[in-house]
Amino acid sequence: MKKAEIVKIIKEEKIMAIVRMKEQLEVPIFLKKLINGGLKVLEITSNTPGFSEEITNARTLYSNSDVLIGAGTVTNIKIAKEAIHAGAQFLVTPNTNIEVIKIAHKHDIPVLMGAVTPTEICSAIENGADIIKLFPAGSLGINYFKSIKAPLDNVDFFVVGGINVSNIKDWMDAGAAGVGLGSVLTQPAKQDNSLQSIERTVKKFIQLIAK
Repeated sequence: MKKAEIVKIIKEEKIMAIVRMKEQLEVPIFLKKLINGGLKVLEITSNTPGFSEEITNARTLYSNSDVLIGAGTVTNIKIAKEAIHAGAQFLVTPNTNIEVIKIAHKHDIPVLMGAVTPTEICSAIENGADIIKLFPAGSLGINYFKSIKAPLDNVDFFVVGGINVSNIKDWMDAGAAGVGLGSVLTQPAKQDNSLQSIERTVKKFIQLIAK
């Protein structure tokens, strides 16, 4: 799949699941529930044990589906190379690292690049970032995003951090192209010890995005 096609799917889906686990064996279990709930864009973070192995496993398991498996928390070139070698279909960073864009695009893989300030955002875009990940969005606040979006209205932003069912529509109405959701998807299942709650939570977010 070409880079442009992957970017198109990510923007159309609007929700990216962030899979960050303390135990490697949890990864396939939670991936399955998230996908069963209806999510098609999922990143496995580099600080999840065995992340590259799980990317490879997931790519194999879902090879005949329309699910995209990417790598998250790609802070440097070393992690980027490992993720690409493992088969990641897109890379997501929390920081602005232009070298990550270069190596990803060399392999025709898109990058959702973390950026906060106007300078970081413009630098990332000028160097080819496919989507800007505004992080941590919740801490920055929706008014900050609106202020940033006004002069940079041609930039596609995915907002990550602090997004929940009560504010996701506000962020989308403010101009976000999509959202990244992490613990808000998986925490309820860990609290009530019921994986079924993941599917219910995912469907709720999908419904809110669609409105």
